Amino acid sequence: MGELKRELKERILSGMSYERQLSDEELSELIDEAIRLQTESKPMRLEERLRLRKELFDSFRRLDILQELVDDPEITEIMVNGPGTVFVETGGKIGRWDKSFESREQLLDLIRQIVSRVNRIVNTASPIADARLPDGSRVHAVLEPVAIDGPVLTIRKFPERITMERLLEYGSISKEAADLLRTLAAANYNIFVSGGTGTGKTTFLNALSEFIPAGERVITIEDSAELCLPHIENLVRLETRDANAEGTGAIGIGDLIRAALRMRPDRLIIGEVRGKEALDLLQALNTGHGGFSTGHANSPKDMLIRLETMVLMAADLPLPAIRNQIASAVDILVHVARMRDRSRKVVAVEEVDRVENGEIILNPLFEFRERETPERTGCGSDAGKDQKVEGGLTRVGTLRHRGKLKLAGYTV
Repeated sequence: MGELKRELKERILSGMSYERQLSDEELSELIDEAIRLQTESKPMRLEERLRLRKELFDSFRRLDILQELVDDPEITEIMVNGPGTVFVETGGKIGRWDKSFESREQLLDLIRQIVSRVNRIVNTASPIADARLPDGSRVHAVLEPVAIDGPVLTIRKFPERITMERLLEYGSISKEAADLLRTLAAANYNIFVSGGTGTGKTTFLNALSEFIPAGERVITIEDSAELCLPHIENLVRLETRDANAEGTGAIGIGDLIRAALRMRPDRLIIGEVRGKEALDLLQALNTGHGGFSTGHANSPKDMLIRLETMVLMAADLPLPAIRNQIASAVDILVHVARMRDRSRKVVAVEEVDRVENGEIILNPLFEFRERETPERTGCGSDAGKDQKVEGGLTRVGTLRHRGKLKLAGYTV
């Protein structure tokens, strides 16, 4: 079947005209005609013809063999480690898929097709690329010579928009903490979401963005556009651009932050800071612009240390000056984590209080406290390993800096 599919695809390509783009209906007709001619010389069962028709159409217009994985709402991540190995994440568990690509060229064609849709280039000269699918799923591709065992493709799916209401239903956050964040977001507090890989930072940022008042002018800045803010009418979405084949023309997050400041934003939402653009973000937040952002870190305190390091990548500033800028720019830190039962939860909400003796002092507002269960207290190193994590956010402090609340007319 694989060899037949390749032959028919080449036959269909040879019959195409590159002067105009074929519609889906016209492409389907070409595929049907190619299969009809094939069955005249070699009869096929109806189920084989239907399968071949779908696979051929998917290879031209969709995601080839991966399309069924993309269509499956239970799958949240697709990991292709070369043409012969595909892993998927379902319900937080990772397992190997029983199908694979027939050749390196088939996988490479798919990667180029995905990347070209967002006007980006991936080749041996520029072997790393970020992209997105039409449904908002995040795509990352790496080619040889960087990827030793063949092209690598990772797709993180966002099958449905997760609202704060859904996060409450899942037990990812308490109602008291969500209500506080709702008020702080409306009052233009600057909120930073931290966490490890796959903990749900972008999901939480998207849910948090629901609390932005509908009348504000909001500018989002991302490597690959994922955020969805349907309630904001005055919305500008910006996306970074990679360098061209000559190595010029790259536009990074820092460039977009500086450009956004000239667009009269009420609120900036930066998908993630991971480099020297952190200095541009801090300067924007310190000049009266409200904002949200995310970053990789193991705890709120670690996030502050990472911000310091990222600012030092941009400028050789004294550490006390950097810490004062961070303390002035960031009001609230929200930390999300993936628990041992693979659930994702908010585990800390902390206020950036002050700088004292050269150190940034945090004021914890909520922290996650786990309830002990009989299963967890059993003997053995694996006791309770796969048991559901019970517990929730507990208030441990009160907000100290209330100036923005008073200016906005809110109380907590």
